[in-house]
Amino acid sequence: MPLNLLTWLLSFLPLVVVMVLMLGFRASGKRASAAGWVTAVLVSLLAFGGTWKLLAYAQVKALWMSLDVLYIVWGALLLYNLVHEAGAIQAISTWLPSVSGDKAVQVLLVSWLMVSFLQGMGGFGVPMAVCAPILVGMGYSPVLAVVMTAIGHAWAVNFGSMATAFQALTAVTGLSGAVLAPKAAILLGLAILPSGMIVAVLGSGWKGLWHTFPLLCVVSLVMGTVQYFLAVNGLWNLAATTASLAGLLVMLLLLRISHSASSAQSTSRPDLLVLISPYLILMLVGFAVILIAPLNAFLSRTAFSLNLPELSTQLGWVTAAEQTRPLHPFSHPGSILVFTVLVSWLIYARKGYLSEGAGRRIAGNVVKSAGDASLGVIAMVGVAAVMTTSGMTNLLARGLSQSISTTLYPAMAPFIGVLGAFLTGSNNNSNVLFGVLQMETARLMGLDVPLILAAQTAGGSLGSVMSPAKVIVGCSTVGLNQKEGLVMRRLVLLDLIPVVIVAAAALIWSVLLGAGG
Repeated sequence: MPLNLLTWLLSFLPLVVVMVLMLGFRASGKRASAAGWVTAVLVSLLAFGGTWKLLAYAQVKALWMSLDVLYIVWGALLLYNLVHEAGAIQAISTWLPSVSGDKAVQVLLVSWLMVSFLQGMGGFGVPMAVCAPILVGMGYSPVLAVVMTAIGHAWAVNFGSMATAFQALTAVTGLSGAVLAPKAAILLGLAILPSGMIVAVLGSGWKGLWHTFPLLCVVSLVMGTVQYFLAVNGLWNLAATTASLAGLLVMLLLLRISHSASSAQSTSRPDLLVLISPYLILMLVGFAVILIAPLNAFLSRTAFSLNLPELSTQLGWVTAAEQTRPLHPFSHPGSILVFTVLVSWLIYARKGYLSEGAGRRIAGNVVKSAGDASLGVIAMVGVAAVMTTSGMTNLLARGLSQSISTTLYPAMAPFIGVLGAFLTGSNNNSNVLFGVLQMETARLMGLDVPLILAAQTAGGSLGSVMSPAKVIVGCSTVGLNQKEGLVMRRLVLLDLIPVVIVAAAALIWSVLLGAGG
């Protein structure tokens, strides 16, 4: 397919439909994604030489990719409804003032530090789905809760979830992690403070930001330093998790030193430990599966994948034969969530926190919430699959890269990463889609390749949290089904702030290096 203004605009059309419906008309993720899917199919058939065979296999791939996400969605909903039924959300909301009476500090603990720590163990919306209900219990609106948790952990996506996104970048480009990690860690480190500042303003206003700013600076420096140190020393799979944990411990230590803990009454410690046990179990099991190599190897022995044939459009765009990403049912984040639910159920039942009919109520709420979320995820992943196999995604990125001068391209590179993550809902997939394209473009322009790839994965990390697919997951546990457009309208502009900061840093860095430096 030749690249010109018309073909570029056509390749952009499915995304325009999704964004206009969600941002302009506040449409639900399910409706907007379905409209985007229909648009992508029509553009593929009428303008990009798509065939029915190609579209059929694209849907097979989309359904398979969706399973990976939906397992997490259903598991997260089970966990949320269980802890809600037992009264754990209310208990946490009552306990937080005893840690600090400062509302801004409470918000930062949940939607900047806890959410980032959870991102280290499992991605694709799990941190948002787990932490947003806690914020609602603290009195925040569901929309604000999802927005704060999304922005708060955006910096941790690339090196979180065992650094799968970063490892995907090394795999597709053939460059070592040692080459790519330093600049990626620095660019993402620059996004830590802005993300915390945005959370503080949203949670407690400008006054809250003003008096927590020194605390934000110290904790951001700690997290950025720890993430950089681990990433450049080959421990990128633990970089975000350890950094966020270090930040959490430092904040708690500083709060204790400053004697800012409140004397407010809260749930007794034994009861609180029982009520929050699901979160403790989730962390312990998640760490065990990640860090205990023999256990991880044993659980990962069972895997399922699909072999897809080579596909081509009538205009010559070829998608090579591939084996889909394997699904490991026993080491999957969804399985960790389900295991957590089962153990927590036994604990709650033994302690008398579940009343008669709890199972029926939990199951009913899960089915009610998960239905629309599942359809929205399937439709949005379907949009990505159709666009990728039809050549639209590649054409879109080529158009962006070729329309920008060599000097300004480093500032555009993060936005290409954002585009891929917004479309697919995953920094991992964004790097797979655009990693090689960014590398080849950098070489042709004489730019520093590691810097451009760092900008790509940093943009994908920050942009992934505002993808419709992830927003749907985050909204599913706070009663915002079919209202995802309300979240998107607030989230997109705010999330672009750290993206712009990273883009500016990449541009300045490139100028200082000099072309090819």
